Amino acid sequence: MEKEALHTAFWEAFRKVGEAKQAFPPDVLLRFYALYKQATQENTFSYQKGEHELVSAFKMNALLQVKSMTSDEAKLAYIEQANKYVK
Repeated sequence: MEKEALHTAFWEAFRKVGEAKQAFPPDVLLRFYALYKQATQENTFSYQKGEHELVSAFKMNALLQVKSMTSDEAKLAYIEQANKYVK
């Protein structure tokens, strides 16, 4: 997929996920989170003050699972996951 088309499709998938009325299982939400972070900020983790340590641990684990992906690979995986889970 051409870089510009991939970028556009990624943001369309992001919008679609954000507007979804359905509830996603926690593991799917974590995967969306990690893929989004990798696609937009590559290998970053931010800790929010007051966030429960367990939540941070799950986020870190999800990020570690996508760490080896490039930004474009993460965008493509995000699009595929959005197509799979958003009805």
